[in-house]
Amino acid sequence: MNPCLEVLLARLGSVTRRIRLGSGGVMLPYYSPFKTAEQFMMLEALFPNRIDLGVGRALGGDIRTAQTVAAGDYNRGDIFPQQVADLIGLMHGTLPANHLAQGALLQPQVETRPQLWMLGSSEFGGLLAAQLGIRFAFAHFINAHFGHQVALAYRERFKLSQEAQQAYLAAAVFVICADTEDEARDLEKAVDLRRVQMAYGLNEPIPNIEQGVAQKYGERERLVIDREKPRSIIGTPEIVTERMLALQEQFQADELIVLTVAGSYKAHLCSYELLADAFQLGRAASTP
Repeated sequence: MNPCLEVLLARLGSVTRRIRLGSGGVMLPYYSPFKTAEQFMMLEALFPNRIDLGVGRALGGDIRTAQTVAAGDYNRGDIFPQQVADLIGLMHGTLPANHLAQGALLQPQVETRPQLWMLGSSEFGGLLAAQLGIRFAFAHFINAHFGHQVALAYRERFKLSQEAQQAYLAAAVFVICADTEDEARDLEKAVDLRRVQMAYGLNEPIPNIEQGVAQKYGERERLVIDREKPRSIIGTPEIVTERMLALQEQFQADELIVLTVAGSYKAHLCSYELLADAFQLGRAASTP
């Protein structure tokens, strides 16, 4: 779970000027749609046309944390579709006449709206996004199989709405880029160890590169590592860009979202710099 997203977004907005700022995401079953709309309308008022509101229904952590955050009443996403519909209605003033929140004053009142995104790793999220007419981000870093089929179904069933006039899809991918193949292999070993820890339910700090390289595995752990490898794109700039572009074509994605969890901050930063150079994005010399 990402704690205090709204506070972090406000801080990031205060020190940037151009980049979009988004949540990836707000796990809506924990929260009131009204409160979520209020918080993100405030962010939109502070940073107009720069705010993305990504919502999902996953736990975002272990069940103990979920129950603690929700004061023992986590609803497991049962009312999530209605919550998203309410969120849209609140932000656009289109709630049904008999809705509980009809007439409640949502503040602040601003002309623009945050961009609403559905986050998902299954057909459920894609079809709900299509039905509601909102943008969809598929979590390839969670589910590396059949995502292109989910993307196709989303596009085929998309309905126009106030939120979006056409289908818009992003594929969120786990990427680590390194200068050499040897460095990439060592970074991947730290990822392997993290995946094994998660498979065993171990809530440990992110392993560093040395821990990953030194770790030995049995047959069961090797099976976990092999099963999880398709969720990651790790390698040199040439290898990484080739695989990312192939995935974009497979999904017919309008954009790719990059998630990087590396074995050191230096490797993390280097990965983004190498990607920026590989995709000819340049490195901003001033405030983003």
